[in-house]
Amino acid sequence: MLNPFFKPQGVAVIGASRNPHKLGYGVVRNLKEYRYQGGIYPVNKSATEILDLPCYPSVDEVPDPVDLAIIIVPAPVVPKVITQCGERGIKHAIVISGGFSETGEEGRRLEEELTRVAKEWDVNFIGPNCIGTIDTHTPVNTTFVTGMPESGEIGFCSQSGAMVASVIDWARGAGVGFSRIVSLGNQVDVNETQMIKALHEDNQTQVITAYIEGVSNGKEFMEVAQKAAKDKPVVALKGGRGESGARAVASHTGALAGSAEAYGAAFERSGVLQAETMEEMFDWARALAWQPLPEGKNVAVLTNAGGPAILAVDALEKAGLELAELTAETKNYLESRLPKAASVSNPVDVLAGSGPGTYAVALDALLTDETVDSVVVIQAPQDWFLPASLAEVVGEVAGTHKKPVIASIMGKASVDEALKILHKRKIPNVAFPERVASVLGAMVKRKEWLDTPQQTPERFPDFNEQEVQRSVLEKDWKSLLEEYGIAFPEEQLAKTKEVAVTASESIGYPVVLKLVSESVSHKTEVNGVKLGLRNAEDVQSAWKEIKQSAELAGIDMEGVQVQKMLTGGQEVIMGLRRDPQFGAMILFGTGGTDVELLQDVESAIAPLNRLQAEKLVDATRAGIKLKGWRNQSPADRETVIRYLMRLSQLGNDLPNIDELEINPLYVLSEGEGAYAVDVRGTVIEDEKVPSKPTI
Repeated sequence: MLNPFFKPQGVAVIGASRNPHKLGYGVVRNLKEYRYQGGIYPVNKSATEILDLPCYPSVDEVPDPVDLAIIIVPAPVVPKVITQCGERGIKHAIVISGGFSETGEEGRRLEEELTRVAKEWDVNFIGPNCIGTIDTHTPVNTTFVTGMPESGEIGFCSQSGAMVASVIDWARGAGVGFSRIVSLGNQVDVNETQMIKALHEDNQTQVITAYIEGVSNGKEFMEVAQKAAKDKPVVALKGGRGESGARAVASHTGALAGSAEAYGAAFERSGVLQAETMEEMFDWARALAWQPLPEGKNVAVLTNAGGPAILAVDALEKAGLELAELTAETKNYLESRLPKAASVSNPVDVLAGSGPGTYAVALDALLTDETVDSVVVIQAPQDWFLPASLAEVVGEVAGTHKKPVIASIMGKASVDEALKILHKRKIPNVAFPERVASVLGAMVKRKEWLDTPQQTPERFPDFNEQEVQRSVLEKDWKSLLEEYGIAFPEEQLAKTKEVAVTASESIGYPVVLKLVSESVSHKTEVNGVKLGLRNAEDVQSAWKEIKQSAELAGIDMEGVQVQKMLTGGQEVIMGLRRDPQFGAMILFGTGGTDVELLQDVESAIAPLNRLQAEKLVDATRAGIKLKGWRNQSPADRETVIRYLMRLSQLGNDLPNIDELEINPLYVLSEGEGAYAVDVRGTVIEDEKVPSKPTI
């Protein structure tokens, strides 16, 4: 469907110009200058030729074959031009023109008209407000930006035109090759998900990169991205990640699992590697396109200078990677061939006076060592050999092994020739050694994702559908969670002081009293929780204090919940939040009153299989403590994992649940279970309920 955007038979440039300062001139120039082999048809009723190409007064008169239109006319005229393209039989268009929804309400209405007309004539279009497409292998350049990258393996799509223009210029200066580059603009029709699918299907693209500010359909994006990531690395940079605190929410879960966290969880599930910066994204992309994936986390560092090696080692350890323990055989071999003062332990320091030959011997030995999964080669600037000669050696030796090699030939002025050689040999280079850590970290993460079995989430059928619907309707969160197999400590509702005493004696001391009121989110903040009550006098006193606090705060007190006091366990939080793009998100972390202060929480997209639930738990300090920490014995981690899977099924089953939070979930010792001590939730109004997820 999108092929004509990259391999058109003929291109009509509607709004072509003879003025070198106009966008319409730049598009014609790029099509011609960068060797597009199809027909180039400038459309301008006031000109006879542009850049020695004959002009046509209207698209009707453009000859065949033509299957792509580049539209650069004032925004109000664009719908009419789309109609003319449809009448002419051109089914693909790139609308470079701006002046649509990005400008306000009037532009939005114009964009709606553009969409209506395009749908009527079955015209697929990119934009509006974009800068076009590039395919370096066709070749075709429909942009107006000066310059074109070398042919390569990296595909890039962006919702920002400025990012595309910057990447084009950067790629030319850095000598990095691209397969396809796409500016999506307002993505009214063709969107990021469709473009990722197109890059996945393109044989020339080996790595997919994307700058994303938002996605058109979260679940569809995840499905397409996951399918692509199984075949090719997908690296994304998410713009607008500072939104999590802006959403007014009623629970810890909502506050802690914002939009940025939702995107991160969606990327994680789909196998998309999320970069923090543009530099990082393309560092990763080059390495993933050029080098094999490492089998594990063990890295060897080869250097001629101690300081840069220390920076690399610090960064590697921070990224969760490890220094390889070299075998005795490797150390003995290096000792016999390196300068006497050289270090043969990892990091291997060949010293400042060593040349390319010494590097070659050491690099080959490290790549041969069975304990080494990848090698970092660092060279600080020196005067006795050219960096280019080292680049040749690194490229030649690395090419004889099947392990990744990342170079850091440091400097700028003296390394241009070395970089050209490394790029030709498919060896990625970073200017400063600490950057190697994020590159290798991304490669290891991809390897681990590919190696993780793709389990289908277990389906728990043991609940009463009618009771579930009643619980949601009445907002009886305790009954709802019990239907899904989540246990609560014994408790009773007491609307009077006397009933509270009777309930406490029935349940058995010690007990907890909790304020019951629809208007209170955090009971502890209004003195609404009393712990460790051991007799009737304690209960009566606690009732009185809770009642007085409620009256003082103007709270309508409905009674108290009398609950069995649990001791000797660990408090965690477990929650569900409905994300508008990706559906149900499951949150887990350290619970209790300090949950927002500690911020020890991680999120995942529902539904969860067992491996995903385990990974969510183990990503937090709370999860580490569940396994046993210092004087704490192991807690019932198995029950926690089961609860997470059940809560994730609940989230998928019931799209009208907006937020549901268990805090704390009190986890007892191994084999003794876990109990939801407090729970609260909210529902979505009927007309806003999203459709049931299909993933």
